[in-house]
Amino acid sequence: MGKSKKRIIYKGKNQQLANLTRKEAVASAVKMLNNEDKDAYSIITLFGLSAEELLEGGASFEIVKGLGNII
Repeated sequence: MGKSKKRIIYKGKNQQLANLTRKEAVASAVKMLNNEDKDAYSIITLFGLSAEELLEGGASFEIVKGLGNII
């Protein structure tokens, strides 16, 4: 894949994150955590999500406890 295509793809991903509300960010982070996706960490740190918000969003206690110093 060329440099131009990579930039276009990453630009599309970044524009989607810029349009997220906090509520949508919590929902997508919980979904990613439950699927063991490592991209959840970037959303958690970007929005500064707390453990309480993730638990209320539906994440399991074990997963949130495992995040440790990220939260």
